[in-house]
Formats: sequence, structure tokens, C-alpha cells
Amino acid sequence: MGREILDMPAPPADVRLRYGPDPLQFGDLRLPRGAGPHPLAIVVHGGFWRAKYNLEHAGHLCAALTRAGIATWNLEYRRLGNPGGGWPGTFQDVAAGADHVRQFAAKYQLDLKNVLSLGHSAGGHLAVWLAARHRIPPADPLASPNPIALHGAVSLAGVLDLRRAWKMRLSDGVVEELLGGPPDKLRQRYHTASPIELVPLGLPTKMLHGTEDSVVPIEISNTYQKAANLVGDDARLVVVPGADHFALIDPRSEHWTTVEKTVRAMASL
Repeated sequence: MGREILDMPAPPADVRLRYGPDPLQFGDLRLPRGAGPHPLAIVVHGGFWRAKYNLEHAGHLCAALTRAGIATWNLEYRRLGNPGGGWPGTFQDVAAGADHVRQFAAKYQLDLKNVLSLGHSAGGHLAVWLAARHRIPPADPLASPNPIALHGAVSLAGVLDLRRAWKMRLSDGVVEELLGGPPDKLRQRYHTASPIELVPLGLPTKMLHGTEDSVVPIEISNTYQKAANLVGDDARLVVVPGADHFALIDPRSEHWTTVEKTVRAMASL
């Protein structure tokens, strides 16, 4: 097990829905058995915001969570290398995809009072950013007029501090590519795009991170927890001993039970 999960075909979704006109503005919805209303996880896949990685690999964790009783809305979005990807398009797509849930919630018996965001790696950044959108000033390009209300957010090895990730030059300096430049020249972009700079979020956040993660160092999640707790947020780091970067999204992994248990608790199951 390991990064091979990125290349494995995922179980099919129940339905693919569009949230915008661009070919990449869609999501895969998976529904638990039985009558609703179902709790919903808005899932954002990782891949350092690059076009090379799509939503397919996140379908494995989505299918596993759906079997556990949680509906999943696996978002695709424009990424670096796609027309319109990067700042602000990547953020705007994820925001639009999340808010689109309200358009089909009744049809698919989804509980709009129990919606959480969840993401891995770069998707972990975007999942927690979704929970922070209400903190963005209205005139900012990343602002949304009426963001969907979230019950909580779960980050799986998320890049929750973009300034720190920039300093560490994660994935060959991808943060600078994502935001269009360095922090000293684009202060406002880093502020409204980075979850750590938008605390307090005012909702529970769980960060799961493996001790053997060599892709996104666990110190990023640890630093986020400390900053969020300092301003009163309920942010908790779940350290996963022995887990690498990809174990957290692989239902075959010995560490998957920790992920599923955490997400089920966040969804009050």
C-alpha cells in the first residue's frame, strides 16, 4: 500500500452532477443505503492543486465513508495546468461546488444541518478553507455571499498554512504557483487563501496526520492546531503513528479505522 491508491479505479458513484459550465465543474455523489436524511461530507481531493491528479483516487475513501453511513460529494475543480486553475479559479470552483449542495439536497435526502468538509493534502487545505469562507471580507475575490453552513471540517494531512508551505518549498514551490507569487508581494492573497490566517472558524476541526508523512510535514497540522486553539477554536490534532501521506486515504490501510471513526464522530454517527 502507499501512493498506488492514486492509480486504482474507484468504485462507481451513484450520480455525477454539474455545478458549473466548465468541463471540470462537477462532482460525484455517493449515497448510503436506506432512507435519509443523510449526513454529508463534501470531499476535496489532493494532488498539490495540480491537473495531474483528479478526483478518481478520492473515490475510494468516499465509497468507504458512504458504506459507513455518510453521503459523499466528491468535488472536481480546475487546477494548476487547467484553464482558469490556480488563484482565484481553484478556490471559486470549490466554493461553488460546496454551495451547490443546496440545489440537490432535498432530491437526495441530504441533511443540510449535518454537512462537513473533508479533504486530503491540498484538498485538506481547501476543505478547511471552505469552513473559513465566512471570515473573508466581502470585497475579496475569494468571498462568497452566502457560504453553505458546515457542521465541521476534517483535514487529512492538509496544507493548512500556505506561508509555511511556501517557506518549506513543498512540491517544488507549488504554493507560489498556486497564488501567483510570494507572500511579501501578495499579502492579501495569502491571508484569505490560508486557513491558519482566517482563524477562528467557529466550528470543530479535526486534523489527522501521520508521523511518517514525508510529503506534508506533521508540523503544519500541529502549528494550525495551536494557532486555532489560541483564539478559541475547537481544533484537535489526531496523530496517526506510523502512517505515511497516503495511508489516510486508503481504506485498505491499517490506519483507516482511525479516519472513519473520526469522520463518523464529526457527523454525529
